[in-house]
Formats: sequence, structure tokens, C-alpha cells
Amino acid sequence: MAESVANCDMTRSESSGSEPPKLSEPSENSCSDPPRLSELLDRGWGIFEEVDSSNEPASSTALQARVKQGISLLEEASRMAAQLHLFSRNEELEEVCTADLKYLLLPALLGALTLKTSGRERRLENLRAARVYFMDFLGRCQEYHVAQFHLPRSSTEDTEQGPHGLSDLKPSADLVSMAAQRQAKIERYRQKKELEAQLSDVRRAVDTGQADEEVQRNFYLLNIRRWITVGLEEIESIDQEVEILEKMDVLKHSTEPSKPRRPPMKPFILTKDAVQARVFGAGYPSLPTMTVDDWYEQHQKRGVLPDQGVPRTGSPEEDREDEDKEKKADDDDPEALLKARNWDDWKDTHRRGYGNRHNMG
Repeated sequence: MAESVANCDMTRSESSGSEPPKLSEPSENSCSDPPRLSELLDRGWGIFEEVDSSNEPASSTALQARVKQGISLLEEASRMAAQLHLFSRNEELEEVCTADLKYLLLPALLGALTLKTSGRERRLENLRAARVYFMDFLGRCQEYHVAQFHLPRSSTEDTEQGPHGLSDLKPSADLVSMAAQRQAKIERYRQKKELEAQLSDVRRAVDTGQADEEVQRNFYLLNIRRWITVGLEEIESIDQEVEILEKMDVLKHSTEPSKPRRPPMKPFILTKDAVQARVFGAGYPSLPTMTVDDWYEQHQKRGVLPDQGVPRTGSPEEDREDEDKEKKADDDDPEALLKARNWDDWKDTHRRGYGNRHNMG
């Protein structure tokens, strides 16, 4: 391992501390120079440490701005690392330069920052993106045999086999699997505490600035192994939350009442006169139209008018007098017309019932 490390280009090693180095103020000549890969990683890593230890609300504007800035820096660093082909499936962990080991943490840091992105409307999308980042990190660590662990199932396998891959198992196998998961959690927690204790010791040596390359390499490997335990825990939490959100989404759509679609209204025209009726129609083509006289004559023939079929209550003499009055009025008899006018004038100046004092005392 010493020989392979000695052959590495040590000029790319920018940090010897446990935390990303604090960058000095840029000079005037370097303002236009693009940031180097190590600077992008260190700044993104520093933002994660700042956000992770912050006491501000997770949804605060300032904190979310830092989260977005850190994600942008780490994404740019990931693109640069991919262009440089720092890692290969054909090499062993001992062949990776000490200066390049820290770049294995790029997807893990991206996943952790993505989980800190707030917003209920995009929570499911952020969870799935963070899972992809953590799976990429764990897959690369498994290829290099950084630590022994079982790689979680992919999201497609979880969809086919159920939320925990136990849909086709018997209840007894279910209990065995749950017990195994619980034991794995306990073991991961123990390993995490041991790694944090070792990191604390190595950090003291690194912070002094006197650590040699072997100590620095051990420091990065301890960080990577610690993030493996963190990644496994985060993926398990992500899968549980995704399952809950998907069920809530299905339940929300199933409980929404389906509103019947109203058929479109057909336009119609209301006509003002007979000419428009002949041109445009009456507006209601299914209904026949007629004049008032036509309607009256039709109903009179049928004998369904209100005054038809009602017997008269007067005497024959009164009926004859009424007929004579109607005949004289139709013949324009002067005497009958004068009498009718006088009666109309009298009604205009006398109230109804005038002069009737019978039984009034």
C-alpha cells in the first residue's frame, strides 16, 4: 500500500484536518479562476456541517439558501470527478490515492443535503433523489470493499417484492427477518459509535498538522465507514417515509368525490318578431307555436275553456235581458250607449256600496 500511495500525486491533497479547510480570501488575480475540485468538495462539506449543527428551523429561508448552495457545489464537484475518472471498478482500495479518497463521500453528502431540503409538495421527489445518492455511495464502497455490509434493495425491487421485500414470505419468516433487521440496527449503531470514537482520536493528530499520510488516509477511511452506517440508516428511513407518502397520496385521490361532467349547452336564439322566427326558428324547435286566437279557438272547440260547461244561475227573464243588452250594445243602440256611459260616469264618482245603509243602524 505504501508503494501505491507514494506514486500518487500528492499535490491534490488540500486538507489534513477532520473538517474541510477554511479557505483564505481569494487574491485579485484569482477571482476569475474556476474553483478546483478540492475547493468545491471542502465548501460543500463545510456547508453540510454548518446546516447539520444549526439551531435554525429547517424551513427558514437562510438555511434553505445554504442547503441549495451546498447542493450546487457538490453537484459541480461530482461532474468534475466524473470527468477526471478518479475511480474505476478494476482497481482496489489500496490503489486509490489518499488525496482522492475523500471524493468517495460526494454522493453521501449530496444525499444528506437533499434530505434537508424542505417543501411538502416535493418531499417525495427529494426522498427518491436522496436514496439514489446514498445507493451510489454504498455501491461504490462495496466495489472497493471498504467495509462489509449488505447493499439495500433498489427501489424497483422494493416495488415488486413489497415495501421490505417480505410480501411473499410466511409469517414465521417475517418474524425472523424482523429480528435480523433489529440485530443489524444494533450492530450498525455499535459500529457507528466505535468509528466516531476512533475519528475523535485521529482528528486530534490531524488538527495538529503533524499527521503523516498514513494517518490522513486512516482519517478518510474512518469517515467513509462512518458514512456507510449513516447511509444504511437513511435508506431505511427513506423507504419507510416513501411508503407512507405513497399511501397518503393514493388515499387522497380515492377519497376525492368524482364530479359528474355537465354536458355542454347548445346555443339557441330567442327571436323578437315573426320575421326572425321564419329565418332562425322559434328557438325551441321541438315545441309548436300558434297565436292567441288560434289557441282560444282550438280550446273552445274542445269545450275546455273556463266559462264552458258552467251552468248559469240567473232566471230565464234575466238571461233574455242580458241577451237584449248585448244585442243593443252590438247594434250601437243610442239609448243603450247613453245608459252605459251614464253608468260608467256614476261609478267614477261613487264608491262601490255607496248608499247601501241596510242593517247599519
